[in-house]
Amino acid sequence: MSDAVLGSDLLSVPHGFFTRLGGVSPKPYDSLNCSLSSPDDLENVRENRARVARQIQVEPDMLLGLKQTHSDITVPVTVETPLWAMGTGQNGDALVTDRPDVGVSIITADCGPVLLASGDGRVVGAAHAGWRGAAGGILESVVAQMKALGASEIRAAVGPCIGPESYEVGPDMRDAVLAQDQKAEVFFRLAERAGHFIFDLPGYCAARLRAAGVQKIEVLGVDTLTDQRFFSHRRRTLAGGGHIGHQISAIRPRLSS
Repeated sequence: MSDAVLGSDLLSVPHGFFTRLGGVSPKPYDSLNCSLSSPDDLENVRENRARVARQIQVEPDMLLGLKQTHSDITVPVTVETPLWAMGTGQNGDALVTDRPDVGVSIITADCGPVLLASGDGRVVGAAHAGWRGAAGGILESVVAQMKALGASEIRAAVGPCIGPESYEVGPDMRDAVLAQDQKAEVFFRLAERAGHFIFDLPGYCAARLRAAGVQKIEVLGVDTLTDQRFFSHRRRTLAGGGHIGHQISAIRPRLSS
């Protein structure tokens, strides 16, 4: 791996948590913007995604994604899945596959990207876990779908996302999380601003994965708000708005021996 692509030693399959570095998009999408729904030039995004596909050793049209909606929907991709039906137009927030010719990916710009692999590397998953998705069950969903494909000894890596020192939220967000998961209270602490809280999103994701039966978990501990290698919705908001790109995280199963 490099400064442009981060990885986890737990995942012994082709994968990467990609930064915003190494692409072709101009400002404000500079440079590895991989969001097909952004106002960036479509040909730039396609080239960026092709570079990601080559990095994880799949053909560009076999790097799959979803239209992410902060849901608990995991979409499985198997030999029976018609790939013409896949792509970023299908709703969902996680993909799993046992096809070594397929890469599964998710897009983020502060939410938690979670990549998962079975112990033998034959089944992998990618999940988009913002606070809504994490509290709503997307991580349990992706683990269950991986097990349905035969995965065991699942390990997971929580990639770059807004960090536990940066994620200040209001009481409405805290109440919304606790309404779905009272155990999440330990991941909130009081902020300096009265009536606000700091939320530990990566720690919460790790706890949900652990409760779902994932025993080996790595939290990369990279904060997208403070690390300029990454796109960040919160950084954009603090700077007054404007368009930004989105980074991608992707993974592919091990080739059959």
